[in-house]
Amino acid sequence: MKMKGYYICAVLLMLCMSMPAFAQDAQADNLLGWWLFDSEKDEIGNWDDIELHGAELKDGQLIVEIGKWAHALEYSGPDIEEKTLMTWVALDNLAALKGSALTLDKATEDQFNAIVYAERQPNQWMSGSSWFHRTEDFPKAHDEKKKGEMVYLAFTYEDKGGTYKITGYRNGQSLGSYEKGDIKTWPTGDAEAIWGKRHTNGLGGPGELAAHIEESRIYSVPLTEAEVNEMEIGTLSVDPQGKLATRWAKLKAK
Repeated sequence: MKMKGYYICAVLLMLCMSMPAFAQDAQADNLLGWWLFDSEKDEIGNWDDIELHGAELKDGQLIVEIGKWAHALEYSGPDIEEKTLMTWVALDNLAALKGSALTLDKATEDQFNAIVYAERQPNQWMSGSSWFHRTEDFPKAHDEKKKGEMVYLAFTYEDKGGTYKITGYRNGQSLGSYEKGDIKTWPTGDAEAIWGKRHTNGLGGPGELAAHIEESRIYSVPLTEAEVNEMEIGTLSVDPQGKLATRWAKLKAK
């Protein structure tokens, strides 16, 4: 029996070593928010629990619909300037509803950046912002054509001498970059994360999204293209014996 136990441990170790994606936790120390949607919790602990405004948590996904959205308030992490917004999302409706799969919003004024669907161009993801101050169409934007397809999106915001360089990625492929907008700060105690609405003022705001959102992350740094390509859904090793093991079991069951 003891030898059998050793054998099982050895097999498990080999399996872990054969799954390099699970070690791909680049910039994990700079993760400001991580939502797996198994619950209302932010796994990092910088945000209060998600408040559901008609949206639903089901089978490890956040489901938003027209008039149904969610947000997380009471941000307690460090001030945010440079960043990466990252989300895995499957559209349930391809219509131009102008909502967001992940928004970083300032709670006290109109200042946001967001992964917005089809606000300016039909079927295209763009970096939404207040009054388009940090928005242009990506040079290599992709037209979404399939409902229900899980898409991995990452938008990076890099300080280039006081101006943002904004780069979009879809499934690891660059959508191109542009430079626009003064560097802004989302300070401790004055930020919210939003799903569904483009931004809010109180308990409402513009934009809608009909989608299943599998996972979202906010980093305090602009990830490189190589780092973006390392990322796999559910594979952060922040808590390898807790949430990660649960997530891997769920992914295997699908």
